[in-house]
Amino acid sequence: MPIPADHPQRWLLNNELHARPPESLVPPEQVSHLVLTSDPKMEGLEREKLAEICARFGHPILVPKSNHFRIDLGPFRLKWQKHTEFTSYTFFRRGPFQEPFANTVIESVPQDWLAELPGQTLVAAHLAIYPMPEKPRTPDELADLFEGNVLTGARTGEGAAIAYADFRIHGDGFSRFIIKDISLTPRQAGRMVQRLLEIESYIMQALLTYPLARSTMPMLGRAEQELANITEAIASATTEEEPALLDQLTKLAATTESMASSIQYRITAAQAYYELVQRRISELRELRAQGMQTFREFSERRMGPAMHTCKTVLRLQESLSRRIGRASELLRTRVNISLEHQNQQVLSSMAKRAKLQLHLQETVEGLSVAAITYYVVGLVGYLAKAAKAANLPINPDLAIGISIPVVALLVALGVRKIRRMVTQNQGAD
Repeated sequence: MPIPADHPQRWLLNNELHARPPESLVPPEQVSHLVLTSDPKMEGLEREKLAEICARFGHPILVPKSNHFRIDLGPFRLKWQKHTEFTSYTFFRRGPFQEPFANTVIESVPQDWLAELPGQTLVAAHLAIYPMPEKPRTPDELADLFEGNVLTGARTGEGAAIAYADFRIHGDGFSRFIIKDISLTPRQAGRMVQRLLEIESYIMQALLTYPLARSTMPMLGRAEQELANITEAIASATTEEEPALLDQLTKLAATTESMASSIQYRITAAQAYYELVQRRISELRELRAQGMQTFREFSERRMGPAMHTCKTVLRLQESLSRRIGRASELLRTRVNISLEHQNQQVLSSMAKRAKLQLHLQETVEGLSVAAITYYVVGLVGYLAKAAKAANLPINPDLAIGISIPVVALLVALGVRKIRRMVTQNQGAD
């Protein structure tokens, strides 16, 4: 049917609705799960490794460009997922087994291929899901499967299964999960497995920020002390000392902002991952199993302090930035007031100098009028004497005396007109 052209992102957005669907599982199943650190530069190599393992098992297919991929390779099924900061590889194998963590799925995966996967291992986990046996293991027998570690567990799916974990790395480098199926459907089983594995993955992603937050605390403490010293110095600083204090505050602000740019993103990401952990736990719909702490209790008791530390660091950093900003504004105000006072003194001094220059100019103008009058009157005297020598009826002394006030008045008027013209030209400029 002819319809308008698709939006460039229509297919991408539609596929995102169906991204990372859970695997449909029919217990008994064994699962091995790897989470590797990743970045956009590794994506090409990751897809090449996927194509390589498919070819090794007789499936030379073109790996799609989407962020998730699954395939049945015979000895195991592979599910690959590309996330923002990590990549996960999950291997499934269906069939009965004697011991949950013996002869694991990942042992069937080519070891040389595993060793060449790009990234660093952040999470490695084995999970076994199997029907509830007629004779359940005793608490001691169950603890033996986890090497005697304290277990976290709960009835999940409102009683449709029981899940156990210890969230510890065992001697083989993997953590362990067990799900005992009571009445799970294949889809429910797949969702439960995915949620448990995502809980550990998101826990580790969230905790990546904790070492950074702890290392930032001493730096914030030093910055706090430096700000306190500067603030104390501002109270008693002289005008000459204020620019140096402002320079110190500016450098401290730059250091604090640099620190903030390095931790704020990670702390925000940690909070988002912690929220995902809580959401996945809520989706388990836990009911307490006798004698065990639930997954929510484990996350709140073990992750809570670390996340609180991260939030505290972010709050302290934001508070420090605000107080540095207020101190800077205060000091800038003081510096501006000092500068205005200095400017007023300069303007007052300039006004005095201008007044003196005006008086000097008036004095010079008066002398100029007298000098010009003297020379002009002298010329008049020469003319009068010349006229008398020509037998004209002129008294030279009388002519000189009469010309003095006339010449002086004309010269004064001329000088004033010239000064007015110069002043007008300066005003126009």
